[in-house]
Amino acid sequence: MLAPLQEPFMQRALVEIALLGIAGGALGCWVVYYGLSYAAESLAHSLFPGLVLAAIAGAPLALGAAPAVVLAALAIALASRVAGVGREAAVAVVVTTMFGLGALLALSPRSPPGIEHLLFGDVFGVTDGDLYAAAILAALVVAALRLLHGRLLIAGFDRGTARALGVSPAVVDATLLVLLAVATVVAVTGLGNLLVVAVFVGPAAAARRLSDRMMTTIVLAAALAVLSGVGGLYLSYYAGTAGGASVALAIVAAYMLSIPAGRWRSAVRGTPGEAGATID
Repeated sequence: MLAPLQEPFMQRALVEIALLGIAGGALGCWVVYYGLSYAAESLAHSLFPGLVLAAIAGAPLALGAAPAVVLAALAIALASRVAGVGREAAVAVVVTTMFGLGALLALSPRSPPGIEHLLFGDVFGVTDGDLYAAAILAALVVAALRLLHGRLLIAGFDRGTARALGVSPAVVDATLLVLLAVATVVAVTGLGNLLVVAVFVGPAAAARRLSDRMMTTIVLAAALAVLSGVGGLYLSYYAGTAGGASVALAIVAAYMLSIPAGRWRSAVRGTPGEAGATID
């Protein structure tokens, strides 16, 4: 069990995945609570052309990812205004277009070797800059969610009366999406464009089955994300599988295990149905 910890690349990967797990698990609870799982996936996929352009130019991936997120958000806003086109349809069209554009760029002769790491991540190749970015992200997410906890609960629990309590649902939604976009840009380096959404949805969805109070759910989700990440890295080390894919597989396994655990919990408590987060 201790052998992988002697490897410098494994040590760095464990630190990276722990930081991303804390940020992704905590933020993911609000993503799931607000029904933004599809938005999280859409943001991740819309980054692809920016990531490819940054890789071709030899620039930091964040410099390509950030403009791509902004462009996708503006395109979705414009497409949603077209008569007869709903928001979900606009998101689907824009994200498909962005991802397709990224695929075309990736097939360009100027595309550097190893471009597949943009899709599936390279958690064993993180740099000092990646670790610093993940640490800042974890601190930012924890601080922001602590400050916004009450507003997030009010806007999510009863949007109709939120304004009467001095809370603007639109501002809360925008803040949450900005946090999600920043987290996605940082996490995509280690987990990849296709797999990054797993850390924002899987642990939170599992935690909701095991707790009915939001703060407890957040702590559980962060813990599950970190434990699943560590388990995935160990699987990758000993089985020789891809790091990002192994982490995603471990997160899915944790969610599957939460299903019978949640049912057993409900049976013991004598409450039918699934657990869900409530105000605390």
